[in-house]
Amino acid sequence: MNDYTLAITLVLFASFFQGTFGLGMKNIAPLKWEAWWLIHSLVAMIIVPVAWALFVIPDLFQVIQQTPSYTLFIAAFYGLLWGIGGILFGISVEKTGISITYGIVMGLAASVGSMIPLFQIEGAFEQPSFPIILAGVILLLIGVGITAVAGVKRDQLHTKNSSSNKSIKIGVLIAVTSGILSASLNVGFIKAGPVSSLAIESYNASTQNASLASWVVVLIGGFIMNGGYALFLLIKNNSWSSYKVKNSKKAYFWAVLTGIFWFAALGVYGQGAALMGNLGPVIGWPILLGLALIISNIWAYRAGEWNNAREPFKILLGGLAVLIGAICLLGYANY
Repeated sequence: MNDYTLAITLVLFASFFQGTFGLGMKNIAPLKWEAWWLIHSLVAMIIVPVAWALFVIPDLFQVIQQTPSYTLFIAAFYGLLWGIGGILFGISVEKTGISITYGIVMGLAASVGSMIPLFQIEGAFEQPSFPIILAGVILLLIGVGITAVAGVKRDQLHTKNSSSNKSIKIGVLIAVTSGILSASLNVGFIKAGPVSSLAIESYNASTQNASLASWVVVLIGGFIMNGGYALFLLIKNNSWSSYKVKNSKKAYFWAVLTGIFWFAALGVYGQGAALMGNLGPVIGWPILLGLALIISNIWAYRAGEWNNAREPFKILLGGLAVLIGAICLLGYANY
């Protein structure tokens, strides 16, 4: 298996984890959201990334210590911005609903997270693959938009939206902000490139494994925001007693498992992107999110979320077909 085939295979596996981890978020009760989220964030953004990186790069902390402070700060800062985007996602859902919010955020996160790294490559416009990448990203946006429309129509059949137009408009603006900030996770991964380069050059780490060191730095910023927000709510709501509630073993189990799946998506994606070369984060990121959207909808279908919504489901299938076309186009761009 050559490097590119291995890279695509890794991104496919990462997409499975990315599209699946959300299932665990249906098992928060009886814990309070903030209590569950603190455990999830700690596992997903600190424990698993550090443990995995240490396993393949025993000198991880020396690598980080020798990396310029400015690089560490910038990479962690982008992680922090991504964390803000995640919090805004939740606020937008309350105002506009999950379908509209998810469509906007996924579309912008995929496109902005792909285009920013592309434009940072010297001579990006002269790259032979540039038109193909651009076409693939545009097609991906169209596919995400179609799936969002399908979700909205499905929700309209099941519930009557009583939100005011003003609330929806504000929610859409928040979702747009969330989508742009959510792209920061991939940008942070690029900015942390010197960390993985140092691991390769000075500590003989493989290209594939060195990418894990980059995530450790980025997710420090992500945890500061996510863990910090959960702690803020625990203090504000005085909900520490949630950790002592009875019959909560299942919730604890899913908080940990969801955290493992969440970082498995990023860790495996990072390995695949690293093997793709300079265009890895440009091509791998939208493929990751596009495939994850397909997989999450498969799980939703199996859970019965599309029951009694025949026409919206037909629209969904059209959107998924467009996404598959976009993913194939993006995969071809770096072949």
